Amino acid sequence: MNAAPSLTLRLKREGHELTASGSWTAVNAAGLEEVIEQAAQQAAAVRDVSVDMNSVKAFDTYGAWLLERLVRERLRSGLNTGVVGLREEYKSLLRDVHDANREEPRKPRRGGLIAAYQRYADGVVATASGIVPFLHVLGAIGTATARIVRHPTHFRFTSAIHQLDRVGWQATPIVVLITFLIGCIISQQGFFHFRKFGADSYVVDMVGILVLREIGVLLVTIMVAGRSGSSYTAELGSMKMREEIDALQTMGLDPVEVLIIPRVLALIVAVPILTFLGSLAALFGGGLVAWTYGGMSPDIFIQRLHQAVSVTHFEVGMLKAPFMALIIGVVACAEGLQVKGSAESLGLQTTTSVVKSIFMVIVLDGLFAIFFASIGM
Repeated sequence: MNAAPSLTLRLKREGHELTASGSWTAVNAAGLEEVIEQAAQQAAAVRDVSVDMNSVKAFDTYGAWLLERLVRERLRSGLNTGVVGLREEYKSLLRDVHDANREEPRKPRRGGLIAAYQRYADGVVATASGIVPFLHVLGAIGTATARIVRHPTHFRFTSAIHQLDRVGWQATPIVVLITFLIGCIISQQGFFHFRKFGADSYVVDMVGILVLREIGVLLVTIMVAGRSGSSYTAELGSMKMREEIDALQTMGLDPVEVLIIPRVLALIVAVPILTFLGSLAALFGGGLVAWTYGGMSPDIFIQRLHQAVSVTHFEVGMLKAPFMALIIGVVACAEGLQVKGSAESLGLQTTTSVVKSIFMVIVLDGLFAIFFASIGM
């Protein structure tokens, strides 16, 4: 099977023919390429040539590429070349190689205003194409939710509890720790700068309002996007690669009901709870630093906190949480379903999921800030 390859130009009754024999595989790479180059030079002046592959003993992708390259180079020179006699089991391989890299080379972009407009148009198209999967998953979640409301037995209660444990209970330690440290840092910096103006008491106002309205929910959702959102994308992407999602559809199950609804619902329930715990931890950290670094006793800190903040500040932060959780869940699931079939695609979509989730959470927070300011909250 590993016979030396050959390619000989012969004149037959039907015309000129390049007769191939031996093993056209990567094992004989050096000799095979030299043989093809010599035969191409001999047939350079012959207009019509057929390549007879009937005597080829073995044929792989490497040999198919060299044969395809020979045919393409002759066709570009205006010389007719065909392949005959190839065994049936090798025809599909040569066909795949023949179909590869057939697109036309891209034209170089023009400079100046046209190039800037083209880049802008490409950006708009890319943004629009990224929104479509998000809207598709959001609509599928709405449809599946309506079906579950009509048929509650379709709801995967066990899966939802499992996901709630993962994104809620197991995330509590890191969320509490990070928000506690952020509360400490805000309080320390506040005392360091406000003390110059004799306004130590306003540090409590700053910590309380920032934590309850903005920092608490924003920090928690960013951590959830990096921790749970990336996990959702990786899980669904791996299922897509292993064709498990297609298997669910084959069995008559809706992947949205089985995989996406429990995950998104777990986020919607867990993120407000984590926001509440994170806000408490941040306030505790701010009070601890006010006591140890600012010399403000806990009683004074709590009394000032009661004066500075109201239930409205707490409500604003908590109202944002479920909407941000929904955004994170939909983006994470949509990106997971976009995984193609390679490890590179899985890594790319996971990174994209985290970046998009954080970006959209911050944008949504800004929109909420404008909305609440307009209604006086």
